[in-house]
This record gives sequence, structure tokens and C-alpha cells, in this order.
Amino acid sequence: MKKTITIIGKLIAALAIAIILFLAIVFLVNIVCNKMEQGKKESYGQFVTVDGKNMNVFIQGQGEETVVLLPGYGTAAPALDFKPLIDELSPFYKVVVIEPFGYGLSELTEKERSTENIVSEIHEALQQLNIERYILMGHSISGIYGLDYVNKYLNEVSAFVGLDSSVPTISEKKIGSPIIGTLKLLKKSGLARLQIKLGDDPYATLPYDDKTKEQLSILIHKNRFNPNQLNEAENMYANFRAAENLSFPKNLPVIFFIQADHKVTERWIPEHKKQIKDLVHGKVMTFEGDHYLYRTKAKEIVENFRAYMDEIK
Repeated sequence: MKKTITIIGKLIAALAIAIILFLAIVFLVNIVCNKMEQGKKESYGQFVTVDGKNMNVFIQGQGEETVVLLPGYGTAAPALDFKPLIDELSPFYKVVVIEPFGYGLSELTEKERSTENIVSEIHEALQQLNIERYILMGHSISGIYGLDYVNKYLNEVSAFVGLDSSVPTISEKKIGSPIIGTLKLLKKSGLARLQIKLGDDPYATLPYDDKTKEQLSILIHKNRFNPNQLNEAENMYANFRAAENLSFPKNLPVIFFIQADHKVTERWIPEHKKQIKDLVHGKVMTFEGDHYLYRTKAKEIVENFRAYMDEIK
């Protein structure tokens, strides 16, 4: 029995040492990779000063009308991720991509990621660029921020376009401190990098060039689970609740491009239709595809968007 216990003890000790060594290697590799990637990171767009910090914006196109693109939650580099859509829009519009704090090349902020703060910062960025009239186009969670935005700055927004955008009635679940703490540990330990490495590359089969894919990869590692995005996740439930009593202004043109078959809920299409039922100009269009429709359906989205804007003139 003593011999058996000794053997088991040695096995447990060996396993513990192996785990510690593995975690140490993951930690060190993450540090080295972060430093290497910092040197490979390339600038794009331009900085504007918002609340005393640098916010990155990317502008392409010379059209008379301006389209302002807002990202979904956790998009590592919005200006790069939106590239297929930007390329389809820019022959006809001036396209402005806002990278909120904690996204893309923008700095971090210490302010809470409440809808009020995020909307105020986006507006300040546009003010700094002297952009006073524009179409707001938002993906995912920007459907919530956009709803608040158009009510506050209705005199500036000429239309709202939702790209599989969130609706207040289909709320995200509340994310507690234990989950946030776990995600912080994953980031700090390097396990988040390992998780990405072992997972599928979301851009592998998509129409992005190799250079763009490399920069996307660098910024995914840089921004995933950063303090601003974690704080935004903590505030997400409250931000959805705050939007429950909001509706789009009756005379504001609104068009949604959404998934035809949502994998989680059958309410996706009905709830979007509810949002536009009382509007003078409201429309819902569905596409076969996933949540990131603009990556694969950019051309179809822009063609239908332009036709819609011509219809309502």
C-alpha cells in the first residue's frame, strides 16, 4: 500500500510540474509574441482627439453623402474587418469607420462603457472631423448604440442601416464578475492566445489579402479581452435594458440587413420587423449567411441599400 501511495504521489507531483511548466511556457510565449507583434503592427486611418485620448478613424471614398460605420462587440480592427463593405460603398459614398476606444488602433479609456459614453464619444469624433450629416450603419451591438444615437442626434442622421443589428427585446445575458475575472486571467496568462491559435481562423476563406489577415491577427491578440471590451461586456445587459423604451424616430429611414436563419432565436426577424412597423420608411431584408453578413454579402448589401435610398427620395 505504501509503495502504491508513493507511486501515486510521484505521478501527481510530476503532473503538477508538467502543468506549471506548460503554463510558464504559454505565459512566456505570449509575452514574446506580444512584443514581436507590436513591431509588426501597421498604422491605418487617422487619430482624432476624443475626451483627451486618441480615437482611430478610417476614411475612404469621395461621395457627396457620408456613411458612418460602427462595429459589433469585440471586433478587433473595425476598419480592416469592414474592408469588403468599405470597398463596395466607397465608389458612391464617403465612408467613415469609427474605432471606439479599445478597438482597432484606438487607445483605452477609463470611462465606463455605457451607451451614453460610447455614443457621446462617437459623436465627438465626428464633430472633430467636421462631419455634420451622415447615414449611420451599425453591426450587431451598434444596433443598441445606434438607437440611442439617432434619438439624440436626429438632426444629423439621415438614415440608419442595421447589419444584423441587435434589438433591445432580445437582450444579452448579464455577465458577472467571476466570468470577467476568468477572462482577465486568460488574457494575462496567455491562454487566450492559445485558445485563438487552436480555434478556426474566421478569415481563412474570406476575401481579405494576406497583409490584411496578418494585421487582423495581430490586433485580435492585442485587443481581445482588453479592459474596455471587458467593461463593455459587463455593461451590456444594462445597455440593452436602457434601450427597451427607445424606438426609431417615425420619419427616419431605417433598413435592416439580417440573417434569414438565426441559430439561437426564431424571434430575430419578427423583432426587427416590430422596430420598423410604425416608420414612414422602414424595411427588413434577409440574407443567407452568418452574423457577419458584410464579410460575404457586401455587394448585395450595398446594391440593395442604394436602391432603398433611391426609393425613398
